Amino acid sequence: MVPLLVALIGGYLLGSVPVAVLVGRAHGVDPREVGDRNPGFWNVKERLGRRAAVPVFAGDALKGTFAALAALVASGVHTTGLGVVAGASVVPVYAATAAAMIGHAWPVFAGFRGGRSILTFAGGIAVICPPAFLLALGVLAVTALAARSFAVGARAGVFGVPVLQLFFAPIGHVAATGALMCLIGLRFGQAARAARRP
Repeated sequence: MVPLLVALIGGYLLGSVPVAVLVGRAHGVDPREVGDRNPGFWNVKERLGRRAAVPVFAGDALKGTFAALAALVASGVHTTGLGVVAGASVVPVYAATAAAMIGHAWPVFAGFRGGRSILTFAGGIAVICPPAFLLALGVLAVTALAARSFAVGARAGVFGVPVLQLFFAPIGHVAATGALMCLIGLRFGQAARAARRP
């Protein structure tokens, strides 16, 4: 129970750190009020440029990574030879990643107005299944170059994670990864519904 509580509470609080809002305010902008109103990397990049967006990219991803690592350590660091989470670490690490994503989406430190959790998901996957994460980065790079679009490459990389994870982890872990991705889908759905409001 202790590792699970650490995962849930620590993950949510880490995820709630509003990196994009902090960076935006340092430049006199609230990303929740401009552009697509998503407090994340892409909106900050579009409004303030790449240099300002770099700490948002790193910060949002590291929230997932640090939450997952903290849960991994608290649960005794159970992994396979390739670093894939296993045994008693699976539930706490997945729970920490989910909590960080929820914190990013509904942050207690920013009025529960957060982003879509894509980078936080990616940061958690880097701990959950390192080889799948690295292969997904390769998919992202190749697709982005072929399509000449980072956005297209990022989608290919994210959606490729469960498929790539099948080579390294049991189907139950892949299903749990799919559940994490449902949180991203929920946030996109909420954003689309909000955009249709008059």
